[in-house]
Amino acid sequence: MPPRLSLPSLRFSSRSYATRLPERPPYRAPDPLRDNPHATYAELQENVTFIHRPPPTAPSPLSYTTSPASPLLKSSGFSTTGELPPTFSKQHEEKPRLSDEDVARIRQLRREDPTTWTRGRLAKEFNCTPWFVGKITSLKGPDRRKAKETAEEEHAANRAKWGERKSLSVDIRKKRKEFW
Repeated sequence: MPPRLSLPSLRFSSRSYATRLPERPPYRAPDPLRDNPHATYAELQENVTFIHRPPPTAPSPLSYTTSPASPLLKSSGFSTTGELPPTFSKQHEEKPRLSDEDVARIRQLRREDPTTWTRGRLAKEFNCTPWFVGKITSLKGPDRRKAKETAEEEHAANRAKWGERKSLSVDIRKKRKEFW
């Protein structure tokens, strides 16, 4: 008997896995104007078509929602003139308006000594908001620079009290912000 030829096993020559991911074709929604069997089409003018599509079901004469005596169409029994629940935020009373003399006095005090007469102190003194004081008397030139420098010195003194972890996290945050 002649010797058998050894053939490679067919088991290893066939691929048992997919060569690429299956890809579904994009969804194409049916056109409700073209595919509606109950729609009626009327050509009005050149390139203008009127399409009428009736509702899927006609309303029943016994329907509660369209009947004039429907309880759903009646107004609610709640009156809108009753007491309302309390508001979440407090109502702030409006500060009285300042006279021209008071505004001139605020400007004069702020110009003479801005370190003593701060916005907050002037606001308490004249019963107005610090925003209003800043609006009518903003610091100019060297006074503004000096105020910024003193504020920066105070902030630097506070930063010196920080621990190692907070300093490190603030530095990391600054570095991250540079990459924005």
